[in-house]
Amino acid sequence: MSDSDPAVFVGGGGESQTEPQLLRLGYGNRHGLIAGATGTGKTITMQILTEEFSNAGVPVFLTDIKGDCGGMALPGTPRGGLERRAEAIGMEGYSYRESPVIFWDFFGEHGHPVRATVAEVGPLLLSRMLDLTEAQEGVINVAFRISDDEGLPILDLKDLRAMLNFLGENQREISLAYGNVSTQSIGAIQRKLLVLENQGAVQFFSEPALELSDFMRTAPDGRGYVSILHAERLMRTPQLYATFLLWLLSQLFEELPEIGNPDKPKLVFFFDEAHLLFNNAPRALVEKVERVARLIRSKGVGVYFVTQNPDDVPDSVLGQLGNRVQHALRAFTARDQQALRRAAQTYRPNPRFDIGDAIRDVGVGEAVTSFLEDRGNPGMAERTLIRPPSSAMGPIEDGQRQMLMLRSPVAGKYETLIDSDSAHEMLARRAEEAAREAEAALKAVEVEAEREREFKAARRYEPSMPRSRPAAKAPARSSRRDTPVDAFAKSMARQLGSRTGQALVRGVLGGLLRGR
Repeated sequence: MSDSDPAVFVGGGGESQTEPQLLRLGYGNRHGLIAGATGTGKTITMQILTEEFSNAGVPVFLTDIKGDCGGMALPGTPRGGLERRAEAIGMEGYSYRESPVIFWDFFGEHGHPVRATVAEVGPLLLSRMLDLTEAQEGVINVAFRISDDEGLPILDLKDLRAMLNFLGENQREISLAYGNVSTQSIGAIQRKLLVLENQGAVQFFSEPALELSDFMRTAPDGRGYVSILHAERLMRTPQLYATFLLWLLSQLFEELPEIGNPDKPKLVFFFDEAHLLFNNAPRALVEKVERVARLIRSKGVGVYFVTQNPDDVPDSVLGQLGNRVQHALRAFTARDQQALRRAAQTYRPNPRFDIGDAIRDVGVGEAVTSFLEDRGNPGMAERTLIRPPSSAMGPIEDGQRQMLMLRSPVAGKYETLIDSDSAHEMLARRAEEAAREAEAALKAVEVEAEREREFKAARRYEPSMPRSRPAAKAPARSSRRDTPVDAFAKSMARQLGSRTGQALVRGVLGGLLRGR
């Protein structure tokens, strides 16, 4: 790696060439793909790219699906095979060294908690997470709109449930103002929220919310911090995993400024099991991923998808992945053979070997690589021996993980849960206030009714009192006399003239009015 043209060293050697394979840092934000069958070395390739980016001062975020990336926080153990690989590919100065690591965990068990508010996730991704129908997604959008109009922040799942209850109790008025809101849709969403809560999403939808700047830190020695998200448990709920990753991308896209073509990326993401981002995803969501992937590179962010087969990534996204590392694909079935041919067709041909044969035949730790060259043109495909990692391979012990978390630059920042004043609390106060006013009005009605009974009793048992009141002229009245409940309802309607107050009192009075 020269100072004039800094690059990430990926490997070299192989059966067909000896030139080192380099990923230029200036093209590191042009995104990439690491693909290959299970057990062919994808995780190690992700590890060595992470090390190289970190050494160049680039912060990295990666997902640890199997719990075996934590070893990056420790120096590797000397092994003859690794040293022979380094010598075979001409890697000078190979040594064992740990990477600066920050551990994160969606559930706060194996790393610092990762949290976001419901409002930050937004209605589109939330609907994707809950797998909602079009009508149910419409209800979610109405809830968010009323949240903005009424100043009722939706921060956690309690807030969202409270807003849905508010929609149900005021269905008629809300449907007239915002569009149809059915109780069936609200009930279906509430049931799916219950499933989401059972999956552990309560910890995620809360505060303090994650500050993305904590993913973009550099260590005192100038290396970029490696943020490792422990996703072993998160993977049991694929939709939650996919939505979380999409939320991260969207937040980066919205918050980071445009910087054009930097000398090196400001941040690099590695998304393992990338096919989960696109499985059964609606077209609108795929278009959102495509748009973010296309535009986020101008903000200095590189996105690298790690998956078993290039077919897992839609063509509209795959076409934007300029840096490729293709490990072996097995061609046991006709479908596998078609996938192999399609994968080979995405590479710039090399006259020295057949790319399809190479993708089928490369061994563990070997890959067909292609990286962007001058003016961003795809490099010729080459068979490459991947360089050995400097940090330890495999998981880290819990005791070592806890010690590193205590020394982390974000230690203590996210551990304590915060429950802010938001929609749930605000609506509860409104309901309590309406209930107190209703109770006071009801007591006033009862007092007036008691006085009326006493007056009638006094007339009945006093002989000197005329049996009826003088026939004074009274204003015309309707034939139907107001009952105490009617009088109470009208009084409350006058007192609570606002639309919100009327809606809340309606819930208190409904039982009384229906009982008549």
